[in-house]
Amino acid sequence: MKKKTLVAGILILGLCFSTFANGSKKDEKATKQIKLAYVSMNLANPWNVAVKKGFETACKELGVQYLSIDSQYKVDKQVSDLENLINDNYSGFTFTPIDPNATRKLVEIAKSKGIATASIAQAQDNVNLVYTLKEYDYGTAIGTQAGNWIRSNLNGLAKVAIISQDNVEAVIPRGNGVQDAILKLCPKVDIVSRQAGDTPELGMKIIESVLQQHPDLDVVVATNDSGGIGGYRAMVSMGKTAKNNAVFSGDATAEALACIKEPNSIYKGTVDLYPYKGGYESAKILYKYVTEGIPEKQEVIYLPYVQVPQKDVLDGTYKPQN
Repeated sequence: MKKKTLVAGILILGLCFSTFANGSKKDEKATKQIKLAYVSMNLANPWNVAVKKGFETACKELGVQYLSIDSQYKVDKQVSDLENLINDNYSGFTFTPIDPNATRKLVEIAKSKGIATASIAQAQDNVNLVYTLKEYDYGTAIGTQAGNWIRSNLNGLAKVAIISQDNVEAVIPRGNGVQDAILKLCPKVDIVSRQAGDTPELGMKIIESVLQQHPDLDVVVATNDSGGIGGYRAMVSMGKTAKNNAVFSGDATAEALACIKEPNSIYKGTVDLYPYKGGYESAKILYKYVTEGIPEKQEVIYLPYVQVPQKDVLDGTYKPQN
């Protein structure tokens, strides 16, 4: 009798183990079938590259399929990119909308098919997850750092050029925040130019042109590092490296930090908007939606940011996230 009981127990234990093992295999197989995508507004921007890196790192950790796409600042291409993801039955995607009006309907189609949707940085108001920022406040942080430097080093008097992202409607408030903060701290500042140029090439082209008209330009302030790097290169190449010269921007990309570290650099500060963290967490949340269910209520998360003055970069106080 005891022998039969022992045999039965072994059989039951074996069955349980087999069921557990098969369940694990099924879960692993299901995970590998999940497909997530990140659609960038423009991968010429180092901030977006950091988002991509964070997104892809999270996808690798999760063991899911993933794809990153560059829309190259072309609305039609971004529309086509999202259409392709929907038609290819992707499980979820996050993107930075170039024109939210052009992509709103596509998001609704994706949601109707059970695809988890998210936007990062500039918001798409009808996605499941909005991972965004308060544009004006972020611009204020950039402008405040520049304004304090101008007040401390130039007695509040300077000629300033702003490299904005006014080509993207949602980012116009960031440029307004930069401008308002500078003028609040230094009312006598002369803002000689405000032009859109959020790639290094455009930033450089803008400042080269401004210097032709205003050779006594003192300070360049950009709404992102990408334009700021271009402005910095233009200032250096045209000999604007005196104590009264400075460049400020926002994003704390590796490229900008490298410029800040250059000997006697006039690149005096940036603001970290944690793009890697944003991309990483977006992928993790999309995965949660896919595996556990999409919540009925839209989730909104704000990107953190912190000012990064040159001093903190040089003495090691500031440590980049990735």
